[in-house]
Amino acid sequence: MFTGAFHSGHTMAIVPVAQQRRVPFIVDISAADVITANMAQSVKEGKQKTQYVYRVFPTTTTFGNIAVKYMTEIFRETKSSPKRVVLMYTNDAFGKPQAESFVKAVAAAKPGFEIVEVIPFPEDAKDLSTEVSRAKALKPDVLSPITRPATAILLFQELTRQRVDLMGVISPGAPGMYEPRQLEILKENLEYVMDNVPWPNFKSPRTQKVAEEHLKRSGKSLDANATYTYDAIQVMADALERAKSTNPDALVDAIKKTNFTGGIQVLSGPIRFNETGDNENAATAVIQILKNKPLVVWPKETAQAQVVFPRPKV
Repeated sequence: MFTGAFHSGHTMAIVPVAQQRRVPFIVDISAADVITANMAQSVKEGKQKTQYVYRVFPTTTTFGNIAVKYMTEIFRETKSSPKRVVLMYTNDAFGKPQAESFVKAVAAAKPGFEIVEVIPFPEDAKDLSTEVSRAKALKPDVLSPITRPATAILLFQELTRQRVDLMGVISPGAPGMYEPRQLEILKENLEYVMDNVPWPNFKSPRTQKVAEEHLKRSGKSLDANATYTYDAIQVMADALERAKSTNPDALVDAIKKTNFTGGIQVLSGPIRFNETGDNENAATAVIQILKNKPLVVWPKETAQAQVVFPRPKV
């Protein structure tokens, strides 16, 4: 078995090779629905005999639905009523489907706020002044960005430079707003920013123990990236132990029967794979940057700090 590959575009390139070589592929981090959906459909139609691709990470559909749910709950909790949301996204294999999922989720839920504009930008953008100016002119209450780490730096520096007045920034789910490099470079530009991401459940003693060991070995804090990779490896070990074999079909049979309760991230239940090959209990948490640290603020049962919204005026 093998795992990877963080970037949805890279993961999609690996999928057909895994199928052809009959090597079970446990996707740790990559959200695009098609990664598993296309292969599941191919098996259903009889074009493929067995599905060798499974994912522990949330899909773009899951991200969109949970983002709208959590945003609605946070606005209710803070007695705030933002109406206008501008969605900005990196136009790549992750950003585009992630944005589409959020748009669909808002349309279906009718949550009391609307997306007034959707603004794409290149994954390798060198300047976002035009896109930010366009967003500013729309007078949004909330900006919802879907970024890569490099474009996150450009975006937040430009938001500060143009003095964009917002109730807050809430991403439906993206990297770039919690990594050490971004926190170091952006500092106060990221303060009070929220991101709907898979995250360690620091209320769990098991997660705390893993976090301590991870810090000792790597010098880095446990975050979304390390957490889902850790859980993917644990699921692989669990499947190998139950299969008692390295035969690919025996491993797939064990993977399908997975009911792993040792996950260290915020989940809605044990790691189990549905008919599409996705973890049916994959979930996210809303983190907020408070005093330059990413802390869980929603849902309440896993929160490390009180959510702050709208963000205080400077």
